[in-house]
Parts: sequence; structure tokens; C-alpha cells
Amino acid sequence: MTVEHCHFHGRAVRTMSAVAIALFMHTLPLAEQAPGDRDAAQPGQSLFTARCGFCHGRDAAGGESGPDLTTSALVAKDVGGDTLIPVIRDGRVDKGMPAFALGASDLAAIVTFIHDQKSKAESQPGRRRSVAVTDLQTGNAEAGKAYFNGAGGCARCHKPDGDLAGVATRLQGLGLLQRMLDPSRGRGQKPNPATVTVTTRSGETVTGHLAYRDEFTIALTDASGWHRSWPTGQVRFSVDDPLDAHRAQLGKYTDEDMHDVLAYLQTLR
Repeated sequence: MTVEHCHFHGRAVRTMSAVAIALFMHTLPLAEQAPGDRDAAQPGQSLFTARCGFCHGRDAAGGESGPDLTTSALVAKDVGGDTLIPVIRDGRVDKGMPAFALGASDLAAIVTFIHDQKSKAESQPGRRRSVAVTDLQTGNAEAGKAYFNGAGGCARCHKPDGDLAGVATRLQGLGLLQRMLDPSRGRGQKPNPATVTVTTRSGETVTGHLAYRDEFTIALTDASGWHRSWPTGQVRFSVDDPLDAHRAQLGKYTDEDMHDVLAYLQTLR
């Protein structure tokens, strides 16, 4: 599937259950949140957006290839940058994170911004960080199987005796639900399956793995491993992402459908 300027819309989120909203509200990029959620620029914000936003999102709440820093254990144990600054400065090459040659003041500003975003995230009403197990055990497995093979269209890409064989043994509870709703969370160190082709105003065409996208920014990792990003208003781009079917499904699931499919997946052991 090829899409132009594709992103999550508020409409899709509103059709989801309270559990799904709890899982996904904190992954929306800054541009997708209500205007009242976006404060005036603060020290470190522009630096973070330019250097880190392509992976971790403009608001540090997670992007296409980087985790949500507002829930990160690394951030939680950081005091005054003692943990974060070495990671930002030296990178994590084995995990695909480059090193950033920044001065002490810039590093401190980024750390401050990350902690501020963490504090804001934790104070947001309804931003639940966990889901009770009983919330997940309300589905009907037979109804979920029917939805999987019928209206949901899941069987077009997935096979219970193929890629999903034993999925309920590998993943349980919340982990299984998260993988079902957002398979990109389980990608680990595998390359992003989405590819993007960007055409600049000068006519240059650049292709690579999608690193980040929202209303304002499109970023990719090219064949040489370099991260490149552009304002969306200054380029033309197309994204080919096999996971778009899952994102489209978020706007179709009812609360009952979601729990029924989960119940069915829990039988695949």
C-alpha cells in the first residue's frame, strides 16, 4: 500500500476503547495532540526535535523507530544528566542510535526537555500507564476468529499456523494486545519495514527506511546509514508501509471486536 502524507487521525483514536486509548495516546506525535497540549518552545525543544525527534518523536513520546522516553527506565533513574548525557553524547551504535557531538549546554538543555516531557506526561489526566489484566479478559474467542477471518481482514496477511503459530506462548496479556494493535512495537532491532521516497524541490530523489513522520517532518535512514529529514511542506514524498493496514484497523475496531480478536489470539499456543 502506498500512501501520501499518512498519519494517525484523532477520529481513529476516538473510536477505540479506553484500554486502547490508554495504550496509544502517549505515542501520538506532538502535531497530533490538541493545541492546548503544546506549550511554548522551551530550551532544548528545538535541539531535541532536530537531533532526536526523528526517532523518539517531537515530544519524546516515541516515534517510528525509537521508544517513548517519558516512560523510559533510563530517564527515570537519570539525575542531572548523569545517565542520559553519556548515552546522547556517545550513542548506542548497536541499537541504531548515533552519537551526537554537542556542547555541555546543549546536552543539558536536551536532558531538561526530556525530563519536562516526562513530568507533563505523568500529570496528564487519563494517561494511564498500566492496564489491569481483567480489562483484557472480556472477549469471545469464536467471535474473534470470525472477525479475524472476515470483517477484520487479518487473514489476508496472517496465518494462525504460520507467522502467528505460538504467538500466545511468546506474548501474554498486555504485551500481546500491544503487538496486535501496533506490530511496530515488537520490531526490536529489525529495520523499519516502511520505505519512503522523498523528492526535493531541486529534483533530487532520496529513498530509505522511514525513520519518522508527522504533519511537519519526514525523515529517513538512507542506504549508507545516514539520517536525513525535511519539512513536509518543502518536499514531495510517498510512503510504502506494510503496517498501514494495522493503523487503518484502529479506526474500525469496536471495543468488543478488539477484545474478541485478543481472546482468539490467546488460543494460538
